[in-house]
This record gives sequence, C-alpha cells and structure tokens, in this order.
Amino acid sequence: MKQWQKKKVDELKEKVEGWTQAKARRIPENFEEFCEKWLGLKLTDYQRAGAELIDKNDSVALRWSRQSGKTHMVSAWLLHYALRHPGSQIAIVGPSWRQTKIPIRKINGFLPKLPKGLYKKPQATMVSTSNNSLIQAFPCNPETIRGFTLNVVYADEFNFIPLDQELYDAIVFTLSTTNGKFVCSSTPGATDSMFWKFFNRPQYRHFAKSHVTWQQALEPNGPLKKRKVEQLKEEYCDDRFRWQREMEAEWAEDEAVWLPLSLITKCQDASLELWDSETVHQGSFFGGLDFGKEQDYSAFAVAEKVGSKSLLRHLKVWPLETKYAAVIGYVKTLADRWQTFEKIRCDITGVGNYIVEDMINGGIENVEGVNFSHPRKQEMASLLKQRMLNGAFAYPYAEVNVSPSKILNFSTELNTERFELKKDGTYRFFHPQNQHDDVFWATALALYATVEMAPEPFLAVIPRRANKLQRIRRELAKRKVMGNTR
Repeated sequence: MKQWQKKKVDELKEKVEGWTQAKARRIPENFEEFCEKWLGLKLTDYQRAGAELIDKNDSVALRWSRQSGKTHMVSAWLLHYALRHPGSQIAIVGPSWRQTKIPIRKINGFLPKLPKGLYKKPQATMVSTSNNSLIQAFPCNPETIRGFTLNVVYADEFNFIPLDQELYDAIVFTLSTTNGKFVCSSTPGATDSMFWKFFNRPQYRHFAKSHVTWQQALEPNGPLKKRKVEQLKEEYCDDRFRWQREMEAEWAEDEAVWLPLSLITKCQDASLELWDSETVHQGSFFGGLDFGKEQDYSAFAVAEKVGSKSLLRHLKVWPLETKYAAVIGYVKTLADRWQTFEKIRCDITGVGNYIVEDMINGGIENVEGVNFSHPRKQEMASLLKQRMLNGAFAYPYAEVNVSPSKILNFSTELNTERFELKKDGTYRFFHPQNQHDDVFWATALALYATVEMAPEPFLAVIPRRANKLQRIRRELAKRKVMGNTR
C-alpha cells in the first residue's frame, strides 16, 4: 500500500471511530448537563438563569458586567442548540469583524471535547456540525443579514453596534419565518441605542432581560477575581461613571466628557479593521504620536485620508516605562514599510524639540512637534470633535493589547477626556485620576496632522503701572484746560 493510500485509510478509520463515538453518546437535552459532562464547564447561578431565559424566550437581552462570562455562556448555548437541532442556521454579529469572530473561537475551543463525529473541520468564521447545522459569523451590515433564513441570531456587544436600528429590523425579518430566537448581550454604552430601549421602552416588554453586576460575578460565584476588582476600583476611583457602566452594568455618563458615547458609537465603522504593523499598505497617511514614559503610555495613531474622510488604520500603545528609543524605532519601521506618511505630529510638551530632531536624524520624514498649550489642545480637540460630528472620521470597534494584563478599548479611551470652561472662555482638558488620555491625544494629533498648524497668537499684558500713568496724564490735561494745575 502506498503512503497516500495508507493516509487515506487512516483518515477513514478516524472518521468511522468518530461516528461510532458520537452515536454511542446521546447529546444531553439539558444545557447545564451538556456543559458539565461534555464541555467541563460549570455554570454560575446567573449563567444558568440566563440560559433558561434563552431556552424559554424568543427575544433575550443580557446586560452583564465586564468579564462576567456572558459571551462564553452564550457560545456554549449556541453549540448545544446546533447539536440538538439538525439543519439549524445560526448567525453571530458584533460591532467589528474581529469581535464577531470571538464566539466562533470560543466554540472551536469547545469542539475537541466532543466526539469527533459530531463536527466538521473547524474554521475561523464558521462552525459546521455533522447534523448539517451551521454557526456563522456575519459582517455587521443589515444588507448581509437580509435574505437569509435563520433560526438564531446572537448580537455580541449590541450597545456598541452602529446602525443598530437597521440591523435589528433586518434580524427580525430573517427570524419571522422560523419563529427564531434573537439574543443580544452587552455592557451599557450610549442611551440612544436599541439595547437601552430593550430595557427601558414599553414596546419592548416582550424581551426577557437579565442584569448581572460585578458582585454576582465575583469569585467564588463567578469568574471575576477579587484582586482584579480591587485594581479596577483603584483605576476608576475618579470616574464613577465608567465604573457604573462596566462593573455595575448601568447606563451612566459624565456630562463633562468631551466626546459623548453616542457620538463615539456613531462614528464606528464595522467594515473597518486596524491594520497590522507587519503588513504593507499604500495611501495618504498621517500620524499622531503622544509620548509618555513612567506615568503615561506612549501612543501612536495612524489615520488615512480617503477623499474627504479620515480612517483610523493603526494604533499602537506601549507599556509604561518604555524608552523613547523603542517608540521612535517602531515609528521608523512603520514609516519605512508604508512610506507615504504625509506628516507625523508629536507631542513635545515636557520633552522638548530634541525628540523631533532625534526622529528626523533617524530618517523619519515630515515630523513636526506640537507643544500642548491650552489654546493648542482646544484647537486639536475641537478639530477631532468637529470631524466626528461631520462624519469625516471613522474607526473600527477595536481593542489594543498594551501588555498581557492590560487591554484598552478604543471607544472607551476616546470617552475618557473631560473638559471645563475657564473664566477667559477657553476650555481646560483633563482626565480622571489613575486613567490615561494618551490614545485620545494621539488620535487628535493624527487628525491635526491633516491641517496646517497656525502659529499661536502672541498675547501681551499691559502692566497696571502703564494704565495708572495714562490716567494721570488725562487728569493733568483736564486741569490744564480748566486753568487749575494744583
């Protein structure tokens, strides 16, 4: 027997063995039993209750805190449904293509625990079972959903999906012929969203709802570690609104934020993905580099000018205490690879012009330093906001890995910056204690690089002594006319 024939026979034997194992084991009807005995997954009390809601209702909204295991539980439920319902068609959508594929990755992680005869070869965007069920990731676009006949649709992080009204309408029609299920989960974001309406508008009272806070998800009753919660409490000590949203799972937003969540969500484009630094691209690129070191991150944002619109293409954030040489080296590598940076503007506040000289001497072209004075910061922040209001800036729903233990959400970072009105009519910008605004200013710098930088106005203060001298001269002139100089 030839080698290729032997390989084919071995594959057939493996398939037959898998089918035999699958036939010998009956898939449990009970979801909790399936999780414990087949997946080795022990459900928490609130996960069990959430799964029961999905089983018994056609429309379900899960408002759970960060890291509470909502996506993990729903992914396991989708797999169980596919195995129990032959020929079922299941769709997953999210605010970005990368986010949409997360449940698929989780399901693929469950597959090796099942008999091999129950599923086909894992793929990055879909899961096929041997009973002809299909779980598929869909782009976040109403047009891609329309026309399909679906049994279940799962929308992950639904509060952060742009065009959520149009997407929800398309989903409802695809499920109408199958009496299918719509399941959505998210932490709270903007209040002008469908997810907020599901919990607050009477016309959506048919939705079964679940609300889980960090207290319920805390160990030993959930996956949240006490040490991590204490760390987050310290980080959010000066931003109770963010704590309320992400950990209490309540809608809350500080009125002093420069960019409200509704505007941030509006500018997300689900068709965009951040580009990797290893890939080669051509275009009209503009960079913004905010230097930090011990207390702040260094951040580098790259925007591409496409017609009248700027698109966020790349974002890099370095861990604390990263040396400037490493930051400059990264920018140099990217500039050489992409070659078409029209301008890179960097923050020189506190470091001086020498950092620009180092970049130019290192071979980085079109670099310009920006001193973060109050007028200049107001100019940059206003440009960023105006571009967003005009729909002239778009970006993906993205998360950036700073370190193995630190992940930043781009939308959340844009929402960090606060402002207050000063007596002279200008704005003072600031961020909550223990948080960072480096991503915000790197993004503002990248957009600011697309316009000409005017010199700052020179302001001169007339001393009080000069004012007093003028008053004396006017008084003397008055007495002279009256004939009285004493």
